[in-house]
Amino acid sequence: MRVPPPLPGKFRIRRFLAWVTAVLCAAVLVPAVARADNPIVQHIYTADPAPLVHNGRVYLYTGHDEDGSTWFTMKEWRVWSSADMVNWTDHGSPLNIASFSWASADAWAGQVIGRNGKFYWYVPMTVRATGAKGIGVAVADSPTGPFRDAIGRPLVSNGEIDPTVFVDSDGQAYLYWGNPNLWYVKLNPDMISYSGTPTKIPLTTAGFGTRTGDANRPTLFEEGPWVYKRNGLYYNVFAAKCCSEFIAYSTAPGPTGPWTYRGTVMPTQGSSFTNHPGVVDFNGGSYFFYHNGALPGGGGFTRSVAVEKFSYHADGSIPTITMTSAGAPQIGTVNPYTRQEAETIAWESGIETEAASEGGMDVGWIENGDYVKVKGVDFGAGASSFTARVASATSGGTIELRLDGTAGPVVGRCAVPGTGGWQTWTNASCAVTGAAGTHDLYLRFTGGSGNLFNVNWWQFGGAGGGTLIANGDGESGTSGWGVMGATSP
Repeated sequence: MRVPPPLPGKFRIRRFLAWVTAVLCAAVLVPAVARADNPIVQHIYTADPAPLVHNGRVYLYTGHDEDGSTWFTMKEWRVWSSADMVNWTDHGSPLNIASFSWASADAWAGQVIGRNGKFYWYVPMTVRATGAKGIGVAVADSPTGPFRDAIGRPLVSNGEIDPTVFVDSDGQAYLYWGNPNLWYVKLNPDMISYSGTPTKIPLTTAGFGTRTGDANRPTLFEEGPWVYKRNGLYYNVFAAKCCSEFIAYSTAPGPTGPWTYRGTVMPTQGSSFTNHPGVVDFNGGSYFFYHNGALPGGGGFTRSVAVEKFSYHADGSIPTITMTSAGAPQIGTVNPYTRQEAETIAWESGIETEAASEGGMDVGWIENGDYVKVKGVDFGAGASSFTARVASATSGGTIELRLDGTAGPVVGRCAVPGTGGWQTWTNASCAVTGAAGTHDLYLRFTGGSGNLFNVNWWQFGGAGGGTLIANGDGESGTSGWGVMGATSP
């Protein structure tokens, strides 16, 4: 019998989606379909988003709230990426508390930055020797890791949290962090050491707004700074007040101030009493990442990351941004004729992900009625075949290929056989008819009771696509695989 992962969230989410689709179907007579794309990850709880743009993709680094938490119970960090802002690839967890021999707990909010061909992840944890919070730094050769402890000790440790980092146009790197204070230090070019000593930034009401009702905290600054530069202006977007928090921001003419309070970015909303900002420009648009408690069972200790697109005002000010269930619009479309990772998902119900023996991640723990939605798939003149890389320790099941909803038109049914193991992989193929133009693709899984099968990747054949061929090493593809995950023109 397969032992499931310690994640009961799939059952909560299935019940939630059943309720959503029932309401939608009662309101309008359309096929059952999940309309929302926020939060952007549904199979686990995520928090504290930190986006990074690299080589035409947004890499998103998050914390992971454990199911059923009644505190900030966080043991690992996770990585996701997207080329279109709606279909997100799960890259698993390349860093956790055990990666740091000197740390004992609390994989809280961090940030990654790339420099000199390497990627540096600054993360706060509890220092085992002192019981106080310290900031560690991990390094990797790839934005998806694996990451390793770069120095074997805290980089800084003064009991405060939430590091943010950026490299100025003159090449000087800065690390900021803090709760209840706000600190910065100048990093050396190696990004794992610093010059001088940590400096406390004055938290004035002119710089960070006025808090009322708390004599010990006169300004609005609470935690979670996100510092960046745009058009010569320095921004510090932060979690304000407590509790519940809202997101505010300040600007300055230089990286260390003086700061001027500019107002609210995102008012207090949702069922999480914390929030945490991340801001990037990507492919001509500006995006604001945050977290809320919008998933079933969600709240202040079981949070979920979401994203909104926005436009700066002409003077550089940030508009007020509201949480939505729609999320950001899609950039371009997905090419189904290049290999797509099964863990590239816009929305799902019931599935989990796990490390695959062939590398990367796979979609697993699939039961009857579970599904994965991939948004904006461009089939062009029409697909004629579908192949998926699958594994099953039971008798398998079926992948239904549906368009635009879980009850939408079926364009193919692919039988998945038993393969003798959950990581014993084979290709399952079937004919496809009626898949042309651009649609949301639903991979709906059916079969008997219990876990059915795993899916590693999938690919269509037909107009605009190559013929699927085996390459002799346990994987398959076309002669010209594109970037894994969603692609844009």
